[in-house]
Amino acid sequence: MTYVQKLVRIQLLMIALFAILKFTRPGVLESNAPGWIKLTLLSLPNFFESVIGTLVLTAIGCQLNDRLRTKEKRLKKLALISIATFLTGLYVITQELKIHNLGGNNVYDFNDIIGSLIGLFAGFVTVKNIDEVNEPTDN
Repeated sequence: MTYVQKLVRIQLLMIALFAILKFTRPGVLESNAPGWIKLTLLSLPNFFESVIGTLVLTAIGCQLNDRLRTKEKRLKKLALISIATFLTGLYVITQELKIHNLGGNNVYDFNDIIGSLIGLFAGFVTVKNIDEVNEPTDN
């Protein structure tokens, strides 16, 4: 299985978890659940957005790197992951700070920024540690 295929599989898992969360969240928020559980549920979409964004941009970067650059001029995997994480972070943090509204109706919450930062870290670590076998982007 190629590196990009592994990224896509993880993305699909994250999207499924996000969808499950989206459907169960209203019931939990209306329940007598402890405050920390409600806080976590409200910030998890930012976490998932950061992880998924990092995975998507890394996969796109790998494809572009392999198809548009000669073998000698390809970016190293760490550089691709770092760029993808930075661009994802730029998007999610500026969205949370209401600099843009590309993601839809957003309400500022500092805990959402924390969720986004944890998601960026998790996304970076995930794509960095995927075992890559015979992949051209591994320079």
